[in-house]
Amino acid sequence: MDSIEVFPGVRITNDRCLILDNDGPTAVLGDLHLGYERALEDEGMYLPRINADSIRENLNRILSKYEPSRVVLLGDIKHDFRRSKYAVKEEIAEIIGLLTEAAEVIVIKGNHDNFLQNTLSGMGLMAVDYVDIGGYRLEHGHVDSGKRPVIIGHEHPSVRIPGMVSGGFKMQCFVVARKDGVIVLPPFSPFASGNDLSLDPGCVMADALRRSDLPNVEIYGVSEVGLMPLGTLQEVMELDI
Repeated sequence: MDSIEVFPGVRITNDRCLILDNDGPTAVLGDLHLGYERALEDEGMYLPRINADSIRENLNRILSKYEPSRVVLLGDIKHDFRRSKYAVKEEIAEIIGLLTEAAEVIVIKGNHDNFLQNTLSGMGLMAVDYVDIGGYRLEHGHVDSGKRPVIIGHEHPSVRIPGMVSGGFKMQCFVVARKDGVIVLPPFSPFASGNDLSLDPGCVMADALRRSDLPNVEIYGVSEVGLMPLGTLQEVMELDI
């Protein structure tokens, strides 16, 4: 399944983005964490620089497939909390420039985005704390505005699926707290690790999700074969394969 409408005019997709059709189409995606490899290099770890290449390829697919008139980046555009080096600024400018050529771009500031405005100013953009579109509040999620319904990132949600081999596997996912009006997106970066969800609110990073009815939130796994409705978090926790 390539996409699922979770609320009227709100589709989650296996492309790790959400499409708002009520005032758009608007493509919403979060947690790009650009500059990830360079941040690790500062710590003595060296990885092939594929994060930006993968993000660029996936963004081109989204622009072609959904033809959004607007793209909202839900924060944590950059990975390093510190002031970005020149190469990372170039990486950010290139990725955002790709989007601005095709659509209006709204950049929401995440908790990693210190000094991001230094890069955006040269592009005529201003990072904001939130935006309201089609009756939904869109914000990063590290601070809860209290507005509902809300669409956030920040959590990097994942669930662990039990199995016979190696104790199972981790699957990143969308989370829909239907009763509470909260939708959580998986990270767009291929390198972003998932935060395994738990029924314990203390293990949840995003305040809006923590305050939701955790056992009954709906889990939609992102996989190579499409979106997978996995049931509620309570049901996922009770899986025993």
